[in-house]
Order: sequence, then structure tokens, then C-alpha cells
Amino acid sequence: MSEDWAAVARTINERVQELGWKQRELAERSQVSQAIVREIQNHTVERKRSDRTLEALALALGLHPQHLLAVLHGRIPPAPGQPREDMEDAVSARLAVIEARLSEITDQLAALRADVADALSRPGGK
Repeated sequence: MSEDWAAVARTINERVQELGWKQRELAERSQVSQAIVREIQNHTVERKRSDRTLEALALALGLHPQHLLAVLHGRIPPAPGQPREDMEDAVSARLAVIEARLSEITDQLAALRADVADALSRPGGK
């Protein structure tokens, strides 16, 4: 799964601007070093950050604790007040949906193949 740190930077920058904060204020409120906040906001150093860092920033910005993590992985962020999502369960749930859909598509292809074979076996079908 790819990570979109540029999207995280945009989200943080938009929210900081809405709140009228400076970088230093976000660092103080989130208890994340200003150097790390700067790197993330400016998207200058792309490296793995702990989920706790993203959670601290999200909470300081008044977002759902998993908002920035969702943005990072290209998912729709949960609204404030929604329960925390167990990420392992979320992956399992999405895989189950994909498997069910794949099974439906396989059944549809088998039915289509049978229809084509039937049409070709009729006189004048070829």
C-alpha cells in the first residue's frame, strides 16, 4: 500500500491555516518536535513516522485520531467522534468484500461463457 505524505502535508497545512496557527503552536499543542512538524508540513523528508505522531497531530488539529493515517493511506478519514477503527479488521473486511465481488464476477463470466457456447451450438450460430 503506497503512502501519500504530500496529502498529509496538505491536510495539516489546510487545517493549520483554518485555525490561524503557526507551526510552533501546532508543535506545542501536539507535543511533536517543531523539526518533525516542519518536515511533515513542508514534505521535505519522506520517512515513516509513528502512528502516534500522526495521531498527536490529528488530535491537536481537532481531527479524528486516525484522520491523518487514513489520508496517508488514501482512505476516507473518519469523522470526529466516530470510534477508532482497528486497522487489521478494516483490511480483513475490505478483503472479504473484494473476494465476494470476485466470486460474483466469476459466476457472471461462467454464465456468459455458457450463453455464448449455447448460441454457437445452435444452427446458424456461427
